[in-house]
Amino acid sequence: MKAVVFTLGCKVNSQESASLITGLNEIGYQTSTKLEWADIYVINTCAVTGEAEKKSRQAIARVRKFNQDAKIYVCGCASQKNPQSFIDKGVQVVVGTNAKDKLLEHLNDSGIFIEADKEYYQKYLPCKSSHTREYIKIQDGCNNFCSYCIIPYLRGRSRSRSIENIVEEIKYLSPAEAVITGINVSAYEYNGKKLPDLINALSQFDCRIRFGSLEVVSITEELMLACKNLNDFAPHFHLSLQSGSDSVLKSMNRRYTTAEYADKVQLIRRYYPDAAITTDIIVGYSTESDQNFEETLNFCDQINFADIHCFPYSVREGTAGAKLKKLPDEIKRARLEKLMQKKAELKNRFIEKQVGQVLSFIPEEYENGYTVGYTANYIRTYVHGKLPLKKCFVKLICSFNEGALCELV
Repeated sequence: MKAVVFTLGCKVNSQESASLITGLNEIGYQTSTKLEWADIYVINTCAVTGEAEKKSRQAIARVRKFNQDAKIYVCGCASQKNPQSFIDKGVQVVVGTNAKDKLLEHLNDSGIFIEADKEYYQKYLPCKSSHTREYIKIQDGCNNFCSYCIIPYLRGRSRSRSIENIVEEIKYLSPAEAVITGINVSAYEYNGKKLPDLINALSQFDCRIRFGSLEVVSITEELMLACKNLNDFAPHFHLSLQSGSDSVLKSMNRRYTTAEYADKVQLIRRYYPDAAITTDIIVGYSTESDQNFEETLNFCDQINFADIHCFPYSVREGTAGAKLKKLPDEIKRARLEKLMQKKAELKNRFIEKQVGQVLSFIPEEYENGYTVGYTANYIRTYVHGKLPLKKCFVKLICSFNEGALCELV
């Protein structure tokens, strides 16, 4: 029997899908993550934007092209938000975000199985892959309720795993790089232990430790000192911004100002002068004026980001932002184009600044004659020839395909 696990959305979804794959393998299924013929399909959905939710529904039709008679199981944020819409498309079983770990118990059932929020979770099926990088989910849910975001309503309140449980998983996986991820990593707290405590506990490992996305509130001297205590830390901080305008941040219910954000970046650079600071920015939020958008562009220059994930605002029904009058699509498109130009400018500037530097590099794959992977400060790197998948050091020669061409040293 063959099963395909198809994933949309964030790295947390990818990590949860990996756990499902482990479970399916244990009960005798051959598994794949590619859309191809299978006996059953598991679709792990996303609802962070309207487009993501649309693609989640469209996935049903896509898998039916491979096997019209296959059983289809759906989980994730889009199914939590509107489970009946998937049942109406002939899906066998729908679970939400809180029952993903129980989906395999429902393979012989049919219907909707949506569970209430959990306070903590420990049941876990780590998936040891052939990849050099593994994603370690430490936390789920979010308490922030930003006015544009539907995720807290779908994922529930923040809850975390114990440090012991996380350490056990990293020991089992023994990756070259462990990426600390979650819906809101900065909210990590278990029995009074917070993110710096967890990072201190990871000093026993020789693998590279990298953060996923962080919030400004978590950037403290205590966290920086914990990072310095690690054997191998990736100086890459993805700090969510969303807007460079204080008035828009307030309307979004983001609980910091641009001045506070800049202070946190300054703190990071005091410890890690060459750190990559990357971010997310939403353009075209309902209260964003032309002046507000220009403030965002100027703030990007001030911070000197290494990269920016750019998104047009997507109204999510059920959020506070949905009550506001939305901006015309043409305004959002024009602003997105300008921000994408700024992103390219800043990204190239960051890479060019690193030319001539020697950086640690972990290969991930081989493509078109090059070994490809990422440096510690998250520059996509190309080295000619096929290298073993283990950490080495490279010297950056020049920019190359939004990354850097390098040579071994």
